[in-house]
Amino acid sequence: MTNALALISPQLQLKISKRARRMALRLDSRNHIVNLVVPARFSMKKAETFAYEHRLWIREKLAALPAPIPFEESAIIPILGRNRKLAITFHSSHKRTLITLNDDNMSVTTNQEYPQSRIIRFLKNEAQETLTNLVHEKAALIEKPVKSVTLRDTKSRWGSCSPEGRISLSWRLIFAPWEAMDYVVAHEVAHLVHMNHSKDFWHLCAQLSDDYPSGKKWMRQQGHTLMKYGVVTMASTTDYPD
Repeated sequence: MTNALALISPQLQLKISKRARRMALRLDSRNHIVNLVVPARFSMKKAETFAYEHRLWIREKLAALPAPIPFEESAIIPILGRNRKLAITFHSSHKRTLITLNDDNMSVTTNQEYPQSRIIRFLKNEAQETLTNLVHEKAALIEKPVKSVTLRDTKSRWGSCSPEGRISLSWRLIFAPWEAMDYVVAHEVAHLVHMNHSKDFWHLCAQLSDDYPSGKKWMRQQGHTLMKYGVVTMASTTDYPD
């Protein structure tokens, strides 16, 4: 990175791309940086000028990112529509990490000084079970088969559905309110019938959702906050189309 770019923001990173045809600024909220994408053999002077002209946008976007919430003692983590207080007990004699959920707490008993990876694995398993069941329940309502349900930690999409009936969802939906998580599942299941965003698609999506207006609104306005939980804190997100 040039000195001129560092002066604009230490979180501004230069990225030379052979595939890029024009300059672009891309927010990478997972790593809390902005990438200045510049085509190969492009004038660095022009790139610096471009970044300078957009310096307020860069600073505003970085400032607006939600503060990360790590998985540590007493953290409040929303899980399956309910806030849970994280209680971590360290026992060196324990052979493995035990995690349980109750109405208000997630209790972790572990021999690991940093059990974040164990907590993430537990949450992914919880998300897999809940989201898979929800997908099949909604698919049964429209009598459509589901080939598979896969959970990922994607940067740009909360879910996808292939023409073959393979549905992929972000495991981080476990941190969303129930109506928001339910809406995303309804969205992907509706694609089993309509592989587009036509009026018929949105009508079916609304029918399959428990609370379509609230769920869609929350994902559009607050969906990015799902990325702040855990060791890997944030990733940029893309809203579903209007």
